[in-house]
Amino acid sequence: MEFKPSNLKAAFWMTGSLTAILMMAISGREASKELNVFQIMEMRSLIGLAMLYPLIRSSGGVRAMKTGRIWQHLGRNAAHYTGQFAWLQALSMIPLAQVIAIEFTTPAWTAVMAVAFLGERMNLWRTLTILLGIVGVIIIVRPGVGTVDVGQLIVLGAAFTFGISFTMVKSLTRTESVVKIIFWMLVIQSSIGLLPALHVWQWPTVHAWPWIVIIAFTGTFSHFCMAKALLYADATIVIPMDFLRVPLTAVLGWLIYAERIDIYTALGAALILSGNLLNLKNKSVPRVPQTSPAATDRTA
Repeated sequence: MEFKPSNLKAAFWMTGSLTAILMMAISGREASKELNVFQIMEMRSLIGLAMLYPLIRSSGGVRAMKTGRIWQHLGRNAAHYTGQFAWLQALSMIPLAQVIAIEFTTPAWTAVMAVAFLGERMNLWRTLTILLGIVGVIIIVRPGVGTVDVGQLIVLGAAFTFGISFTMVKSLTRTESVVKIIFWMLVIQSSIGLLPALHVWQWPTVHAWPWIVIIAFTGTFSHFCMAKALLYADATIVIPMDFLRVPLTAVLGWLIYAERIDIYTALGAALILSGNLLNLKNKSVPRVPQTSPAATDRTA
C-alpha cells in the first residue's frame, strides 16, 4: 500500500500522538505515587496488547505479525524501554515542563541519526526549525542557573535512547506495518520487564487502576500515531512537531499541579511554536512515496 507524502496527514497523526503522550505524563505521575515504574511499564504492555488485539485481528491475525526484522525490533525496543523507564522515573522527580523540555533534545539526536543512517536530507528550513526548538528548550530550562537535578540528567539519557528508537521506527516503517511495529513493541517490552516487575509487584488499589488503563491506552496508541505520521513525512519533519508538547505540558502542570509558568517558559514556547509553523508551511523535500506491505491496515 502506497502512502504519498503529506505534511497535513503527518500533522493530523502527530496531534493524536501529542494528546496521548500528555495524558500519559499526567497518568504516569499519578500512578508512580503508588506503584514501582517497572510494574507500571509491565501492566502498560500487557493491557496495551489486549487493547491492540482488534487491530491485530483486522490486519490478518497473529500469524500476520511474523517479521523478518526481529533484530531491528529487539534493538529498537531495548532502546525505547530504557528511555521510557527513565522518563517515567523522572516524572516524580522534577516538574512536568522540565521533563518534557529536556526530553526535547531528542529531535536533535533523531535528525542527526536520520540523516546519517536513513539517507534523509537536511535543508535550511528543517535545520532552522530544529535550532529554534532547541533554543526554546534551553531558554525554558536555563542550564547553569542553579544546580542540575539528577532527574534532569535522567531525562537527558532518555532523550538519547528515544532518538535511537525513533530513527529505528522510521527504518522499520519501510517494510513493516504500523500494527506489526506496535505488536512487537508490546511483546518485547513485556518480556524485558517481566522479571523486574514481578520482583516489585503489588496489587494496585482502586485509585491506581484508572491511571494504569490510561497509561496502557495512551502508551500504545501514541506510538501508533507516531508511526503513522512517519509514513507520511520524514523524521526531520515529524519530530519537530512534537516540540509543541513543551508549552502544552507547562500549561497542564500549572493547571493541575500549580507549577509556575514564567516569562522564560512563555518565550521558549513562542520560539518552539514559530519553528513548527515554519516547518509545516515549508514544502517538504521531495521523497519517494512510502510503501507499506500491510494492505490490511485500514487506519490511513
